[in-house]
Amino acid sequence: MGNIWINDEKFVKNQYKNSNGLSTRISIHDKYSTNKMGLHNWYFTVMKLEDGMRVLELGAGNAAMWINHKEEISRFSQLVLSDMSEGMLSEARERLGELPNVDYKVIDIQDIPYEDNSFDIVIANCMLYHVPDINKAVAEVRRVLKPNGYFYAGTSGHNGILETVVKYLNQDISYSNSFSLENGGEKLEPFFLNVEIERYKDSLEVTNIDDLMDYIYSGITFEKSCTLPRERVREILLEHMVDGVLKLPKDPGTFVAWGER
Repeated sequence: MGNIWINDEKFVKNQYKNSNGLSTRISIHDKYSTNKMGLHNWYFTVMKLEDGMRVLELGAGNAAMWINHKEEISRFSQLVLSDMSEGMLSEARERLGELPNVDYKVIDIQDIPYEDNSFDIVIANCMLYHVPDINKAVAEVRRVLKPNGYFYAGTSGHNGILETVVKYLNQDISYSNSFSLENGGEKLEPFFLNVEIERYKDSLEVTNIDDLMDYIYSGITFEKSCTLPRERVREILLEHMVDGVLKLPKDPGTFVAWGER
């Protein structure tokens, strides 16, 4: 059986040394999502933001979440955008610019270099499944959060794009997500009194199969796990198009966790 392990350290370092792969994955959502709100915009409808807050985002990438939300940024006393990749942070700084209340920091979520009770909000979207030691990571998040602070951890469920593609290909591939909407709650509950799930309803309607090919091959693990030649993968996906459209489910959402245990 081939396995797609998304918390493999080598994968993570190669995948996120810059934003090329990330941009490819974001672009397919921008082009083909049926929900035009956009996931990044939706996050702001879930988060409880107040003036003067100190906010830390872990795994901020190229700051895609914040580009169209500078008004919200202006309300904070401090926003720390952090990532393990200096290349990502360089692109984040270039895209978002130098703002008086924004800091860019290289940070490992398993060892956050801030004092206890430092932040009102901590965000970790689409990244906890890459972390080798999730318990250590969540413990660090809880430590730097204020007692009444909120943790927002975006992820996806088991009924998403890649899972559906693997099913279409009839490949014996196991897609391993160590922090999904199905199993993430049990990772958070030891550290937070309250853990809730908010789901974002969306799907893809793809009209250019080559865009989907770029998406699924934008990481190194799919190609290593799939035994079919790339052209055969393309042919099978074309066979599943109806009237020139390939419909694929998306299963995103976020955990909202708060309260000390």
